[in-house]
Amino acid sequence: MNTPSIELSHVTLTREGRTIFDDLTLSLNEPRIGLVGFNGSGKSSLIRLLNGLLTADSGSISVNGKDPSKGPAAMSTEVGFVFQNPDHQLIFPTVLEELIFGLQNQGKGKSEAETEALALLKEHDRLDWKDLPVHSLSEGQKQLVCIFSVLLLKPSVIVFDEPFSALDLPTRYQLQNVISQLSQQVIMISHELDGFDGFDRLVWLGDKGVMRDGPVKQVIAHYKQSAIETAQS
Repeated sequence: MNTPSIELSHVTLTREGRTIFDDLTLSLNEPRIGLVGFNGSGKSSLIRLLNGLLTADSGSISVNGKDPSKGPAAMSTEVGFVFQNPDHQLIFPTVLEELIFGLQNQGKGKSEAETEALALLKEHDRLDWKDLPVHSLSEGQKQLVCIFSVLLLKPSVIVFDEPFSALDLPTRYQLQNVISQLSQQVIMISHELDGFDGFDRLVWLGDKGVMRDGPVKQVIAHYKQSAIETAQS
């Protein structure tokens, strides 16, 4: 796995009058990185900075030498984004139509896009999905289609924002298995702490920046203790 180089330097971000990050400097270069934090801690803001869905007020961000402030379209080959709710990401009637959309946006013809999409479905033993209506899929199947649509764009980084939140336990384990086998760097937000098993690093965000950063088990221990103290206060 060739791990991308992601660098945030002295980043400040304010949203609706509230400071989310104040002089944040962070390198995200391990193959599997988790992000945790209480609600409002800036987790979703951070990952949206990486693909240009948000722009920092000051400071610099680089993903493989590219500047995300140029916007999501410019970053599509670097950062793929899988949203918490697949219904916010899926916009076409059938699976195949959904999968070829991003490729066509990159300038590929319909025939070439369909060939690549069908090859990916075959590779994952899902060729029978190609003509299925997207609305007929289960939540786990929809999430997998979202991942397929991202994989087709061949990004170096895939970002997951709470991918397990609407899934039952068997489907969640299936998705964890898919994520574990991805060749791309993975950056994932999750409140399901055991979803970070096998990850290289965990970053705990809060109070305008990083609270803890290091091995998964160590950070989780501090994070849980903080949650207990917050609940008791």
